Order: sequence, then C-alpha cells, then structure tokens
Amino acid sequence: MNRILSSAASLTLTGDNLTLADAGRILHGQIAELHVAPSARRRVEQARRCLHDLLARGETLYGVNTGFGKLASQRIETHEVLALQENLLRSHAVGMGPFLSLGISRLALALRIQALIKGHSGVTVELIDQLVAMYNRGVVPAIPEQGSVGASGDLAPLAHLALVVLGEGHAFVVRNNPAADAAGSPSRTPIGRRPLSGDTPMSGRAALRRVHLKPYRLQAKEGLSLINGTQISTALLAEALVRAEQLVRVADIAGAMTVEATKSSQRPFDPRLQAIRPHPGQAACAANLRRLLADSAIMQSHAHCSKVQDAYSMRCMPQVHGTLRDALGYITAVVEREMNSATDNPLVFPDSGEVLSGGNFHAQPIALAADLLCAAVTDLGSISERRVENLVNPDLSGLPGFLTPHPGLNSGMMLVQVLAAALVSENKTLSFPASVDSIPTSANREDHVSMSTGAARKCRQAVTNATRILACELLCAAQGLEFHHGLRPGRGVEAAYRHLREHVRPLGRDRTLHRDLEAVERLICSGSLLMAVEDVCGKLE
Repeated sequence: MNRILSSAASLTLTGDNLTLADAGRILHGQIAELHVAPSARRRVEQARRCLHDLLARGETLYGVNTGFGKLASQRIETHEVLALQENLLRSHAVGMGPFLSLGISRLALALRIQALIKGHSGVTVELIDQLVAMYNRGVVPAIPEQGSVGASGDLAPLAHLALVVLGEGHAFVVRNNPAADAAGSPSRTPIGRRPLSGDTPMSGRAALRRVHLKPYRLQAKEGLSLINGTQISTALLAEALVRAEQLVRVADIAGAMTVEATKSSQRPFDPRLQAIRPHPGQAACAANLRRLLADSAIMQSHAHCSKVQDAYSMRCMPQVHGTLRDALGYITAVVEREMNSATDNPLVFPDSGEVLSGGNFHAQPIALAADLLCAAVTDLGSISERRVENLVNPDLSGLPGFLTPHPGLNSGMMLVQVLAAALVSENKTLSFPASVDSIPTSANREDHVSMSTGAARKCRQAVTNATRILACELLCAAQGLEFHHGLRPGRGVEAAYRHLREHVRPLGRDRTLHRDLEAVERLICSGSLLMAVEDVCGKLE
C-alpha cells in the first residue's frame, strides 16, 4: 500500500492509501488540500464508460434506472434518470440533532472521495473534481448527527453532505490554513478556527458561491454513489480512535503518578512478569511505567516497607491498560480497511463489464469495532477511578484524607472522586453494545442493520468521559505528590507534575476545582502533557 504525500499540507489520494495518521491530520485541520492520483482518475473514467455502455444497451441497473429499496422493481424512464438522483438526495436528507464537528464532516468528505476513486462506483470525473474543490476551498457540509442506522450506508447524514454538491443543503466555509492549527487543541477544535459564517451554516448555494464554485448537476447513479456508504460512521470512529490512542499513554502517566503518590510498588511492572504472559499491550504498558518511574527517590524511600501487595488498580495496570492497547490495534486495522474500501451499491467492475449488487454498505465491522473501543475505554476509566479512590482515602493511601492539608474544615478532593465515579457509571451505560441491535427499515428490505453511527457516537462520548476521569486522577495524583517533600519522583512523573503545576496550583484551602479540572482536560486533549513527558523520557509505546 503506497502512501503519497505531496507536502505537509496536502495529501494525494489513490483509493487505497489512507492511514489513521492521515485521518488525524484531516481531523486537526492539517491537510489543506487533497489531490487525486492520475491512476485513480483513470479508474474512475473506466468505470464510468462501463456504466454508460450498459445503460446504452438498455440494461436494468438498480438505483440507476430503477427505484430504491422496496421500489427496486419500478423502472425509471430515460428522461427521468437524472431527476431520480436529485430526488434521492432530497428525500433522504432527514437528519436531525446537532451538527457533526467541522473536522469529522471534513474527514467524511475526504473518505467519500477516497471511496469513489477506487473506480467501482461509476461516477464521473467531474463529480470527483467538484468534491475535491469543495474540500480544497474550505466548504464543509453541515451534517446532523442523527438519522443513520448504518444499513444501506449512512444514508441520511451522507445525503446532507451530498446536497451541498448541488448547491442545496447547508454548509460552513473555513479558511484552509493548517499552520494555524499547529498550536491548537486538536480534539476540541478540529479545524482550529471558526467558520467564516460563524456558528450558523449558510445555504449550500451561498457556500459554493462564496468560494467561486457552481452547483453540480448529478449524472446517472451519482446520487446513489454519494450516499451509499459508511463514511460518517467511519469518520466518527476514527476521531474517537485518534483520541483513544493518545489517551492510553496519558493513562500510563496518570497511573505512574498515583503509584508514586501512594508509595506503591513498581515490582509488578518487572519485564520478567510480562514475558511469561506475552500480550503485546501488557508489555508496552509495563515498559512505559518503568520508564516513567525511573530514578525515583520516592521508590527508593519505601523499597523495604512491610506492604506485601498493592490494590489491583495499581499492580494490574499493564494487564488492563495493555488490553486497550491490543484492542486499539484491531480497531485501527478495521478503520484503515474501511477508509480504503468501496462501500456503495451497486458496484461497477470494468474488467468484466459487470455491475454487481451486494452489501458492502453494511457497517457491521465499524459498529462492532466502535462497541469494542467503547467497552475498553470504559474499563480504562474504571481502573483510573479506583486509583482516585486510593489517593483520596487515607486508609488506603497513607496520605491526609481527601488530600487536603487541613482536613475537617476543608473537604479537599472529596468530590473529585465523586465526579470520576459519575463518569464511570455513565460510561457503563454507554457500553451496552449498539451492534447487537437491529430494527428493520425500508419496508423490511433492509431487515438487518448495524447501528454503526449510534455505536460510534456513544463511543466518542465514552472517550470524552474517560479523558475527564483521567483529569481527575492527574489532579489528585499531583496533589498527592505535594506530601512527599524532599523526595523526587521518577523522571517521567516529575515532568508530568511540573507541567501540571504550570497550569494548576496545589490545593491548600478549599477552592472551586471546576476550572482546575478543565485546565487538566485541556492539557490532555492538546497533547501538551504527553509531549512534556516524552521530551524527558522518550516516546511512550
């Protein structure tokens, strides 16, 4: 699989070259321009010629000169074929709810282009050029979150995306300036700047006019090709996955800080233990913890204490954090395959001159992967909350109750643990799998659906909640380290502590901690905390 990058701010699509790293760059507004490889353009042209020849011979092709779903037996007259495609988009644009973020909508647009240029959709090169021009000139379709069951693809949200091509629907317009995003907070501001239209989208026609584009007139099959696919579900899951990959390393940092603050043992992270149960994620987590705790004077101070074993939330970090790591590997493979797949229907095969109807639009792979990520991230938050309890409970930590130097009059970090518990409980409810649900649609023609978009949406919320749980642990662990005056923690832990203290001061008397927690969350989301630690102890696995 060849990956072609023409510059730091542009990406050439080949139909099979997108990686999760590319998706992250698009989400963060770091890819200003897309280009289509010449080989991909040739494939698009060949598939279109094949489709044109079949229509010229009077062949009956689903969704091209027939109705859709239950109406597939209804033949469409030749003079109505183009109107059929426009009607399809208008009738299917029934999404509701808040709009997807700019980054996710932009990624969905890029993924739609990537799917079409595989050369099996039968669209024209002119449609590809319109989509690429929209991306490159900063037109971002306004796509409501709700409306897809992940069956014949993400029909409703993709219809909202596709209407903008015609100058209908609604869209934002953003300035393509990836340099402006370099210091931004990628997961919180996916494009890094406000749209030129503010928070209210403009009409699709106005958005195209603003960037000097004309509305496009759909040709045969093109409406169906635009909305039959999994690109919304995939974009949503990709965004959650990009954040989770960073979060699992932050969890190791938080856990190491808690180990130091509670004077727990580092022996469970011994490489000999990991070698005889060789799950790769477990070994990676243990290696990170050893690196973070290296050269710790706190560790040396209790090397010969009487405590035999620590709580599971301390000594089982490699096993729990590592399981999420292993899940991330599987989920990344699923997402990258899906980003490089043809997922509409029917599909054109120019070599044999055939058009085949199938089920590549069914998003079960994405739905199941999203449910797995949701469950794994929930467990990451669950073990973190238990470490928060170990920090604030004096019977477990040996530290002042609720980490306040003046207990009684002050409640300290008491409610921080309550917040973490509330978030863990919320994630448990989100972890009920959406992928096992199904509800028939389209007069029972679509009688088994994936619920992939719902799975990916709740997965994103679980990642957000887990981020906030780790913010709770980081805040408490930093406070716990305040009670070990004169003892230096490990190199990685010290780097994390110092970075946190640049933004959040120690807790003396009670104060409102809401802003402190938000500050720590920003340090996680921006990547600055992870960067500060890796600058000192090297890249974490």
